[in-house]
Amino acid sequence: MIEVLATGPLALLQDLGRPGLAGSGVGRSGAADRAALRLANRLMANPEDAAGIEVVFGGLSVRAGRRLTVALTGAPAPATVDGTPVGHHAVVVLRAGQVLTLGVPPTGLRTYLAVRGGVDVAPVLGSRSTDVLSGIGPPPLREGDELPTGPEPARFPLVDVAPVAVPPDGTVTLRAVAGPRADWAADAAGLTGTVWTASSRSDRIGMRLDGEPLRRLPGADELPSEGMVRGAIQVPPGGGPVLFLADHPVTGGYPVIAVVLDADVDRAAQVRPGQPVRFALVPPPWKDRP
Repeated sequence: MIEVLATGPLALLQDLGRPGLAGSGVGRSGAADRAALRLANRLMANPEDAAGIEVVFGGLSVRAGRRLTVALTGAPAPATVDGTPVGHHAVVVLRAGQVLTLGVPPTGLRTYLAVRGGVDVAPVLGSRSTDVLSGIGPPPLREGDELPTGPEPARFPLVDVAPVAVPPDGTVTLRAVAGPRADWAADAAGLTGTVWTASSRSDRIGMRLDGEPLRRLPGADELPSEGMVRGAIQVPPGGGPVLFLADHPVTGGYPVIAVVLDADVDRAAQVRPGQPVRFALVPPPWKDRP
């Protein structure tokens, strides 16, 4: 077991989500920064979709109920085991009774804790992910929760450490392609010509962006609901863009003027409230395919 002693602002169980259910009104959900969770699981030699803990802005503290092997990735929250500092992107061994504690990361927003064998709570619709929009999946972690771990894989990690870049603390540039309703914006350069600020109202559903509101073409009516994807940039009537993240709704009626490349959506998940964001329009990656 892993005993939860403290959760910080928010700690959730996440895997890679529940794909293929949008037709039934169920979003995929899953880790906001999928690359970070995949890396943590690779370090543990787990399947890449094994469930781990997604920690927002540090503050998690857990006690090992037995000898455990764990790894931390994503936002580099200072980590200690019984007061002794340990590193990120590395294999860490906890003896029974030892306590792992995370501080506040200097950059980035979400830290991932993977345990060898994965967190083995009961899946809901094939996934152990918590979807904060629909309420599907395990509830947010609370002090006193005891989390079972699965059987350890037969193979062992091939590396002890995986050096990777940490989330930046300055302006984050996200690549995007033009969306299906790009022509609804009165000023096509408004999205890319503005330095936006991630709002404190952002969450796993979407990143709200503060800045000069985008103007729509006169007479543009609202759309019938359309399918939505992770990375869609939707423009509500107020003109402030919303970048959809892991727990986005499966449909929406506001125009999508651009879609962030899938690889950059993981980077967007590490943007902190108050951090500057820019968008760069790029050709669709499928444009040059035969």
